[in-house]
Amino acid sequence: MLFEDTLREMEALRREIDRAFQNFGFMTTPLPRAAFLPGKSARRYPLINIHEDKDNIYVEALAPGVDPKSLNVSVIKNALTIAGEKPAVNGGIEPEAFHRNERSAGKFMRNIELPAEVDEKDVKADYKNGILVIKLPKAEEAKPKQINVNVS
Repeated sequence: MLFEDTLREMEALRREIDRAFQNFGFMTTPLPRAAFLPGKSARRYPLINIHEDKDNIYVEALAPGVDPKSLNVSVIKNALTIAGEKPAVNGGIEPEAFHRNERSAGKFMRNIELPAEVDEKDVKADYKNGILVIKLPKAEEAKPKQINVNVS
């Protein structure tokens, strides 16, 4: 348990440092995921695209091979969490037998900061062909307001 707690604390510290650099305009690249044991800490999986229009934010998550029944999507204000499990294809192979092992397996969780607050009760998520598409309606207070300019 102590080792898992240490890894979790290291991952939290890494995220805080990344956030601090991003706040000052520096781009950070994620550390190689091989530095952490699979299933022991949050990873940058699934890979995502985020875009928006006037009324909604859309998140497209690339998650091939994920068991759809394991997917758990939750949102609070402007924070989205995607969790699930990707089963191992060849679970019976000992780690020492691999010459190369680039396909990850195991449990994952990804926390994503959204560009605006969303209406949690109307979020929709669909998983098809290995892609999870999440439609997040913006909260009314997050939508742009038209302001009339009076000319005098």
